[in-house]
Parts: sequence; C-alpha cells; structure tokens
Amino acid sequence: MSAAQQVGLLVPVAYLLGSIPFGLIVGKSRGVDPRTSGSGNIGATNVGRLLGRRFFALVFTLDLLKGLLPMLAAAYALRGERPDGRTYALWLLVGAAAIAGHMFSAFLRFRGGKGVATSTGVLLGLWPYYTVPGLIGAGVWVLAFLAWRYVSLASIVGAASFPVAYVAIGLARGWDVFGRQLPLLVFALLMAGLIVFKHRGNIARLRAGTEFRGSRPQHEPGEPLAGPE
Repeated sequence: MSAAQQVGLLVPVAYLLGSIPFGLIVGKSRGVDPRTSGSGNIGATNVGRLLGRRFFALVFTLDLLKGLLPMLAAAYALRGERPDGRTYALWLLVGAAAIAGHMFSAFLRFRGGKGVATSTGVLLGLWPYYTVPGLIGAGVWVLAFLAWRYVSLASIVGAASFPVAYVAIGLARGWDVFGRQLPLLVFALLMAGLIVFKHRGNIARLRAGTEFRGSRPQHEPGEPLAGPE
C-alpha cells in the first residue's frame, strides 16, 4: 500500500477520532452537561470552569491527543517520501481532518468545540515545522491571559500569532516558506482563521463587556444558555 493510500485511510480515522466529544463525556460522567452550563461549549475551558482544574487538564489532554496521534501516524506513513509540497499536503490533510472532527463532530450533529487543544496536538505532531511556532503561540496565549484574564481573547491572540511565528522562524532557518513548503503556510493561516471564527460568539461578548473572565464559572451548572458559543 502506498503512502498516499495509507494517508487516505488515516483521514476518516482522524476525523472520527477528532469527533469524540471528550468534554461532553467527562462532563456527563460527573453529572454536568457542558452544552447547557457555563459558556455552553464542550471544550476544556468550560469543563474546567464547571468541574475544576483537574478536569480541564484531563479534557485538554484528551483533545490534544486527538490531534497529535493522527499526525504521528501520518508521519510514520510518509517517512519514506520526499519532503515536497505533495508530502506536506498529505500530512496536513490528516491534521485538518482531526481538527474538523473536533469542531464539527459527527456525533454532535456537526457541532463541537473551538479547536484550540486539538490544533495544539496537530502542531506538536508536525515536527519541526510547526512545533516551535506552536510553542511560541502557546507562550503568547499565556502572556495574553495573564494580561487580560480572558481565555477566549488569549486563544484568539495565540492563534493569530502562530502563522506569524511560523513565517519568521521559517525565514530565519532558511525554509522554503513560499515555495515547496507553501502548503504549511496556507494551513497555518486557515487553522488560525478557523479558530478565530469559532470564537465569534466570544468576540461579540468581549465587545459587549459580558465575556467570561478568568477560570471561575459565571453560571451555575445546569443553567441553560441561548446557544453553544
């Protein structure tokens, strides 16, 4: 079986793995439905607000692995291929499937989380091109959160900083950023843009001054909200 055929099999597997709503599973195991509590989102941040930091860490880790494991499997399948645009595109296709699964879960009527943790797993798995820029993006997230205390704003700023960091590091290291590695740049821009788009509800609340701040719950568990954003 060729590398391309192996990747073709990995894509639906990555999507289904990404679709597993670990935040919902963990929340319901503790008697809380994150879709109708807190911010209404199934991601690690909302689960952490509702159940505590250790559950944030658990859900974040599980969601991260949904992105990391398919990328490692794709890297193994492509290990003998020449590092060109086609190879990068195949590798990225698997990551895109995992992120799409998390954001548009087949088990939740194609709704889901905002993709930060799963995208982080994809970044860590695409060594070395995305790993260091991804760590820089994580550092920006930490600084932004410490400065403003908004998880959503920190996620938006961190995501936006990632493509910039990728280009800067790529040029500094002599990578062919705008040539054979162009698929990596395009994917970085699309991933950052999609994360920002999934935070559009948070952006509206930030502008209105009603966004959730810090890590403490702003609603009682079980209190329904108007929507999932």
